[in-house]
Amino acid sequence: MAATNDELACTYSALILADDDVPITAEKITTILKAANVSVEPIWPSLFARALSHCNIKDLISNVGSAAAAPAAAAPAAAAAAPAEAKKEEKKKEEEKKEDSDEDDGDMGFGLFD
Repeated sequence: MAATNDELACTYSALILADDDVPITAEKITTILKAANVSVEPIWPSLFARALSHCNIKDLISNVGSAAAAPAAAAPAAAAAAPAEAKKEEKKKEEEKKEDSDEDDGDMGFGLFD
């Protein structure tokens, strides 16, 4: 999914504000966009301001590839693995039941290619 020019302009504006330790608001994003002579639809600055109002952008950028994010990602993966393993066990049991029932029904004393 490619970002539109409006999204990119708002992203760069938010990064500029975060770099200067200025709170990110829709008005400040709009001011930067006007200074850069970039026009965006009016919804974008307010969306970005709301989305980033409770985030520390500097922490997000500095922790993009860090190992600290790995345990946080591992917990949901482990939680998802438990139901998946249970499903695998159920499928194995079902397959065994099918194999047993197929052997009983299919054994008529002759083979297909005899």
